[in-house]
Amino acid sequence: MPNKVVKQSIDPAKPLKLSPKQRAEIASLLAKRDSEIDYSDIAPLPKDFLKAAVRNPFYKPVKASTTVRVDSDVLMWLKSDGKGYQTRLNAILREAMLKELAG
Repeated sequence: MPNKVVKQSIDPAKPLKLSPKQRAEIASLLAKRDSEIDYSDIAPLPKDFLKAAVRNPFYKPVKASTTVRVDSDVLMWLKSDGKGYQTRLNAILREAMLKELAG
């Protein structure tokens, strides 16, 4: 028996139309307070769950263009390995950021 995969893409600019029943269900959910939500069917996570977490391999941070003034000797050192000095600078800054965030 062949496995039939159905793919559907949704354009966020043109959302699917909701039925009156679906609209009523959404309205009822939006009207609930957080304290009224029943979480009893969700299993608790172990305390060390996040220790084993890894970054999504498909995650790609958004790049922002900026102007940074650095000492000329630092810039020469970054450029000394050839192309990709901006990528290397970003990696150095990211490493410093993660180290600081880790505390």
